[in-house]
Amino acid sequence: MSQQNDNPADPFKKALAEATKVMANDAELSVTYSVDPPGATAETIRLPQVSRRMTREEVLLARGTADALALRHKFHDAPTHARYAPDGQMARDLYEAMEVARVEAVGAEYMPGTASNIDVKIANEAMRKGYDQIKEPTEAPLATAAGYLIRHLATGRALPKGADNVMELWRGFIEERAGGTLENLTDILNDQQAFSKFARQVIDDLGYGDQLGDDPDDIFDEDDDDSDGAAEEEQEPDSTGSDDSDDQDEAEATPEQTQEDQQDASQASVSMDDMADSEMGEEAEMPEGESPLEPPAPQPISDADPNYEVWQTEHDEEIRAEDLAEPAELERLRAYLDQQLEPLKGAVSRLANKLQRRLQAQQNRSWEFDLEEGMLDAGRLARVIANPTTPLSFKIEKDTEFRDTCVTLLLDNSGSMRGRPISIAAICADVLARTLERCQVKTEILGFTTRAWKGGLCREEWLAQGRPQQPGRLNDLRHIIYKSADAPWRRARPNLGLMMKEGLLKENIDGEALEWAHRRMVGRPESRKILMVISDGAPVDDSTLSVNPANYLEKHLRDVIAMVEKRKAVELIAIGIGHDVTRYYDRAVTITDVEQLAGAMTEQLASLFDTDPRARAKLLGLKKAS
Repeated sequence: MSQQNDNPADPFKKALAEATKVMANDAELSVTYSVDPPGATAETIRLPQVSRRMTREEVLLARGTADALALRHKFHDAPTHARYAPDGQMARDLYEAMEVARVEAVGAEYMPGTASNIDVKIANEAMRKGYDQIKEPTEAPLATAAGYLIRHLATGRALPKGADNVMELWRGFIEERAGGTLENLTDILNDQQAFSKFARQVIDDLGYGDQLGDDPDDIFDEDDDDSDGAAEEEQEPDSTGSDDSDDQDEAEATPEQTQEDQQDASQASVSMDDMADSEMGEEAEMPEGESPLEPPAPQPISDADPNYEVWQTEHDEEIRAEDLAEPAELERLRAYLDQQLEPLKGAVSRLANKLQRRLQAQQNRSWEFDLEEGMLDAGRLARVIANPTTPLSFKIEKDTEFRDTCVTLLLDNSGSMRGRPISIAAICADVLARTLERCQVKTEILGFTTRAWKGGLCREEWLAQGRPQQPGRLNDLRHIIYKSADAPWRRARPNLGLMMKEGLLKENIDGEALEWAHRRMVGRPESRKILMVISDGAPVDDSTLSVNPANYLEKHLRDVIAMVEKRKAVELIAIGIGHDVTRYYDRAVTITDVEQLAGAMTEQLASLFDTDPRARAKLLGLKKAS
């Protein structure tokens, strides 16, 4: 039995973990697999999850990520890196990208096989972030381009598709400004300290010298001089005796210090007396029967978790889809979406018709059982045969009062949904909204992402205030209303084309998006409310997770789900695309192919409308079934 339950991916994962430890030259290193973003600490390396299917893409990505992190563990010295790290954000991004490129280039020299593996990781990142679609340098991150160029010049390898596009967009600018510095690249790759100085020079050449901060070598030399001088003073003999001298100095200083202390104390006493008199005067002037009002405590950001922090909300936006693009652009994007819909038209339409028939049947009729007259209930004759004293049971068909219902579709608009997943999600939302509208079911379509990669204006202001510890969520939210519940479908139809807009899909902060959608639904007048979340994984925002606990966003998502399910004002279901979301949601189903999304959506909704509990249990994709 145990062999049947073994995960077929386990042998590969175990072998990759051992190889990673060997490559990192650290037998005590812990290697784990997670749906969370890959990363590393001094003791742990976290690799992308490998499913039971072990697709070629999963295996190659896991190997490439393992090689990259193992090489960094082996060839990267954190204290040296921190010593030369710049102060400003743009300079720091350039510095970090160049160090990543150096480590991978050094690794490729010692172990040539790692280069092709890491190419897969780079290609995956480039395609996920849409680097192959970028046309202008201003749309491409300069730091990423600089890292790609360093890797290309150091190894002589061509970059994967997408990455090469970003590099070439900035290559002329970088070589024009820093060409002379780059000539010395190959001489200092194996010396991290020399390379750190080289990277700071490149940053200065590119025009970001004002973000470098003080030269760490100058600071280090001054500290050495000060410490040497102090040591010499300590070693000089004192002919008068150090103890006596110290006592005498202390005695001489005591009267002045005592006088200053007394003056300070008397000033503080006067200030306190003045404040007390002022407060008494204010109290005397207040009308009788009234007491001073204390300022109200600030409302928590999240109803689900009062301890959930957000650095600032000034730059967050809740915006209609039509305000993010011109009407002509929306029509063009909608036409592109319709082209994507054409091959799936037949299958999706059949599922929509099936859902419509089921909903209309439940709206029009139902049966009332265990009556004394009416039609004989053949399904209950077995009771009469088993016990002849049992009376016959009859049933009557009757019209039902179909509860007015609102359905909200909350779509993950993160960068990992780019391509086929977001197209299928938009198509399914399109068809489902039309179908439900024909059945007099109000439908709302929402999307969630962020305004920028890596923090945006929120992070810039955090940096300007000196990087306070654990600032909470550190990015600017973008919550999009594609279709409000009361808007007719014909008017909102072009809006779904916005999901095809290049540059729209960025990070995903699921907890706040779910709480936003829940608040919108609770205020609706309908007696029944259904919220369907469509996502492809855990919440991910690099800016937030880099300065908070690793599970910060995931914990908040779990807290919001628990709140929604406890209050029971809204029925919550979820569909995970390629990732197991059943670990978050009680009612959830995971699909491995986006082509299955239309069927999963219709079956999930149909199960919720089904009045037969046995049929509902059969259709619902609960944890146990999925």
